[in-house]
Amino acid sequence: MPEFLRLLRPSALLLLVLSLLTGLAYPLLVTGLAQAVFPNQANGSLTEHQGMVIGSELVGQQFDQPQWFWGRPSATAPQAYNATASGGSNLAPTNPALAQVVRERLDALRAAHGQESPPVPMELVTTSASGLDPHLSPAAVLYQVGRVAAARGLDPAQVAALARGHIEGRQWGVLGQPRVNVLKLNLALARRWPGQGSADAAR
Repeated sequence: MPEFLRLLRPSALLLLVLSLLTGLAYPLLVTGLAQAVFPNQANGSLTEHQGMVIGSELVGQQFDQPQWFWGRPSATAPQAYNATASGGSNLAPTNPALAQVVRERLDALRAAHGQESPPVPMELVTTSASGLDPHLSPAAVLYQVGRVAAARGLDPAQVAALARGHIEGRQWGVLGQPRVNVLKLNLALARRWPGQGSADAAR
């Protein structure tokens, strides 16, 4: 038997075994464990309202009506919060185009909240690197309480209490910063005061 044929058999057998292990057995094992231990996360952390999937806890959404909390701006194309085109604007801090768009967002926020409102938190006028950030800082959420309460005819203290109740702590107590998931907070608004808007109107 030629030398190359003698070497070909174990090589082909090794290729077959490794293909079955890494291409079939391992993915099935990981998928099965994920579905058994973390089914919600494994299926995209989807959020439902009235039996319908309205989004994911991991991806921001466009909220622009006054009765909802607004999320962090997105620079994805062709529409905001496009999960298939994750990315930032890639504009340098000294780029005039970036300064202009930030100025426009700042003017819009001040118009919606009043010129005498507190200083605008930075994440309400700048995009994240992914363009999909679903969270805001507690300060950015509480900044919007007055507008949301006025649009819904509610006591600002009630809305502020709901917002504070949705503050998530640091991961494992040490990683990251306290944050609020905007979709979950707006869903809580729809459930707590269903007469003022709906989850469909929020998207």
